[in-house]
Formats: sequence, structure tokens, C-alpha cells
Amino acid sequence: MNLSRRTWMAASAAATVTVLAQAESPIAQGASAADPVKRPGAPLLKLSLAGYSFNGMLVKRGTPDEIMKAEMSLEKFIDYCAAQGLGATELTGYYFPKTITTEYLLSLRAQTHRLGLSISGTAIGNDFCLAEGDARQKQLAECREWIDYAAIMGAPTIRIFAGSVPQNDTEDAAIERCVAGINECLQYAATKGIFLALENHGGITATPKQMFKIIDKINASPWFGVNFDSGNFQTEDPYADMAMIAPYAVNAQIKASISPSGKEKQPADFQRIVKILKDAGYRGFVALEYEESESPFDGIPRILDQLRPLMDTP
Repeated sequence: MNLSRRTWMAASAAATVTVLAQAESPIAQGASAADPVKRPGAPLLKLSLAGYSFNGMLVKRGTPDEIMKAEMSLEKFIDYCAAQGLGATELTGYYFPKTITTEYLLSLRAQTHRLGLSISGTAIGNDFCLAEGDARQKQLAECREWIDYAAIMGAPTIRIFAGSVPQNDTEDAAIERCVAGINECLQYAATKGIFLALENHGGITATPKQMFKIIDKINASPWFGVNFDSGNFQTEDPYADMAMIAPYAVNAQIKASISPSGKEKQPADFQRIVKILKDAGYRGFVALEYEESESPFDGIPRILDQLRPLMDTP
């Protein structure tokens, strides 16, 4: 990590982060994809809702019969997003049927378009830290498969994870394998016009320092970025850490709670989170990912009402 990167990471103010990010932008210097993208124009935040918000009611990789009997399905979720007056929906990958066909993906695309909804993205539960072998190759194959699925649906972004250090392994080795996996999948994503957004999701992405060990090694590609998740940093100062990764965001999620230092949950400061994104010049979707104990049918509308005045589109 060079001096300029260490200096940048030491800055906690989002405004300072933005200034330095623009100074190092690929547009200015022809640098690697690890540098923040300079976005012209004012920030533009577009509200979405993640399918994971109904995690307890959705069937994972179910059969058609199982999905039909469930309290919630992706089709019902799309209708719910429209009923809430949203302009976008995230169709989280975990809840697609066991057998996915082109016809099914196109039916979701048609349903969302008829209801005036954009598909803000999708997500996969990958682990690129795995050692070489069949399990790792399966992870890479599934990522390529979901790149195809996203392209068919018209979903611009896939949220990807890094993974965790395998037992009796080192973090440095796991990071190298993660980087190799992302770089390999990015080559294919570029042919389909799909963004891969690395989420801050524990494991080897639990802190900004860890994330930049990965980001700094990603091959130059306009199709790579960060999925900014406001609830996943369980560090001493989550807000300062959010500001560090915000300039890299190509997708964003907002949660109702944060857990500083991994302690008891506390209500998230939505205004502060939105300011972090806007100070970074973010233009894109912000998906509410609801994880509270209250029923999503009760909690989601209330939180959406709090978020709408802070967004630029409903």
C-alpha cells in the first residue's frame, strides 16, 4: 500500500475522501479500476428494496410447488415493491427456483417493466477464498452463470462476497485467491455488461483496510466496484469506514441498524448515511435491506417513509 493510499485511508471526513478520490480517478490518471470513478453532475439516489428483506418468508432454491405455497415469492415481492410506490426492486439471487430458465427470467423482466420498476440488481452468496479444487470451480461457474442471468433480466449489478479464510490458512493467501476469482469473473462480466460489486460483508471484507487489500489488486475494469452496505461494518466507527468505501460504490444498501464494535444494535442515522453517499458523489440505487425483528410488512413501510425524503427518486 503506497503512501497516498495510506494517507487517503487515514481521512475520516467524507469531503476529504471525495477530494482525494477525484485526484486519483482513472479519468485523470488512467489508473486501475481500484480508483474511485469521477461522476459528473449532482448525486442521485434512487430507492429500491432488497428481496432479502423477506428472507424468513421466501423459499431458497425451491420447487415450483414450494414457491407457490410460500408466504412470499419473487413475483409477489415485485408486486409488493410496486404497491409501496417504489421505482426499483432488487431480486436477490437466493430465492430463485431450483431450476432457472430463460423463460422464467424474462417473465420477471416483463413483470417489473409492466409495473414501472427497474431491477436494481441481484446477489449471489459466493466464496472466492476457497482453495483450488472442485468447490472453487463451482463457485466461479455459478458466478458466470449469474452474470448470464443478470444480463437476461436487465439487472445491472451483482452483489458478490469475498468469503472467509479457510481453516489452517492465512488471510493473505485467501485474499490472493479472492482477487484471482474476481478478476477471472470480471473478464466474463465485461462481455455481458454486468457490474460486480464487492460487498463489505465480514470475513476478509470486515474492515476498509481489508477491502483495499483486495480492491488495490483488481485488474483495471469499468465493471468492478463496491457494494456499500451501511449495516455491515461492525467496527469502532462504522460511519467513518462507510465514508472510506463510498467513492467506490456502484451499488448501495441501507439498513435500519448498525452495530459499532460488534455490540448491541442501535438505530442507524439515515441522514448521516445518505450524506456520506452524496458527499462521495454517488449516483445509483440505494436498496433498503430490512433485517429487523418486527414483521417486514409492518417495518418496511415505516422505514421507507423515513428514507423517501432523503432520496432523489422514490
